[in-house]
Amino acid sequence: MNIDLFSAEAAPARRQFLLRSGLGLAGTALAASAAAEGQAPATPPAPAGLATAPRSQAGVSPRLTVHAIDTYHGATAAGLRMELSRWDEARGAWQRLRSVEGVSGGRTAEPLLLGEDYRAGRYELLLHLGEYFQRLEAPLPQPSFLSVVPVRMSIRDATQRVHLAMLFSPWGYSFYRGS
Repeated sequence: MNIDLFSAEAAPARRQFLLRSGLGLAGTALAASAAAEGQAPATPPAPAGLATAPRSQAGVSPRLTVHAIDTYHGATAAGLRMELSRWDEARGAWQRLRSVEGVSGGRTAEPLLLGEDYRAGRYELLLHLGEYFQRLEAPLPQPSFLSVVPVRMSIRDATQRVHLAMLFSPWGYSFYRGS
């Protein structure tokens, strides 16, 4: 049996194929397919904690910001506790600067570092993942695989903006320098 996936008759098969394939662009293709057939595209539900679209950070002053995404729940990490520290060469130890909590949208209410506080150096951001998943009553084995995760980075040029984007689950995490 040979099916032309681009014909109007194949629309249901095309939708099912795209859904099963798990492609990141499947939602876009489905919306275009529905629009071509004169149907209103289905609107997916907004992730928990995301009430408004992210604001552009273009043109803002140099700062350190963070954005955390909970890939286990498929939502932004509102309520994730994070502690920021700077390496103190003189003491040979981490000096805690602040403790913050993610708000809706997975960011913090204020930048982690801004103005005179934002300077070159080595930094550590502790993510309290075990506590976060426990508070959400995620059905996970105890003790949790990841409890407190350290993310260490260096800021070499305090005239540049650094945005730390993080994805995490109960079993793993990744992060990168965004813009």
